[in-house]
Amino acid sequence: MHWPQSALVLRTPRLELRPDDDGGLAELVEVAYRGVHPPERMPFMIPWTDADPRYLGRGALQHFWRERARFAPESWALNFLVRSEGRVIGVQTLRADEFAVRRETGSGSWLGLSAQGRGFGTEMRAAILSYAFDVLGAEHARSEAFSDNAASLAVSARLGYAEDGFEILSPRGKPVRNIRLRLTPETFRRPDWTVQVEGHTPDLAGLLGA
Repeated sequence: MHWPQSALVLRTPRLELRPDDDGGLAELVEVAYRGVHPPERMPFMIPWTDADPRYLGRGALQHFWRERARFAPESWALNFLVRSEGRVIGVQTLRADEFAVRRETGSGSWLGLSAQGRGFGTEMRAAILSYAFDVLGAEHARSEAFSDNAASLAVSARLGYAEDGFEILSPRGKPVRNIRLRLTPETFRRPDWTVQVEGHTPDLAGLLGA
């Protein structure tokens, strides 16, 4: 298969995660237009939600297309579209650079406002962490969040991440503390369910450097 990640599926008790496809990205753009965060806050290092509404959708699509175009064993990002009851509600990214050597992954995610506050953020990150540790053989998982992003930091705390320093960033031209976090298979606080993985083939494992 020329694009083996297209067959990958992660299933949790309430969610289905699949790498992005154009039909699903169209749904994701509509979720973004309905709102991702209160306008007075900016949870993203790149403030993409501040884009002119006329171009926000196009910019989002171009971002995911660029991620696909640069996908290679040396540097990759699996942008899982997250579905609840068949509808796209957000995106959960698992990424790595030189994974075959470093055995380290990073993650990022967002949910539409209507899907927030229901535990989905914890469930979808637990799914990709289980995949990274148990299937890919990752030895470390990184994450990060601004110090005022209580929801993201709470997800990290529930899953067992430890703080690993900070840096000062300025997504809207004002300084904000960005907290770095790190997790290992030993410190991962696993959920009381097991993620169901389909479509992880030898071709995909080779492409990911696993």
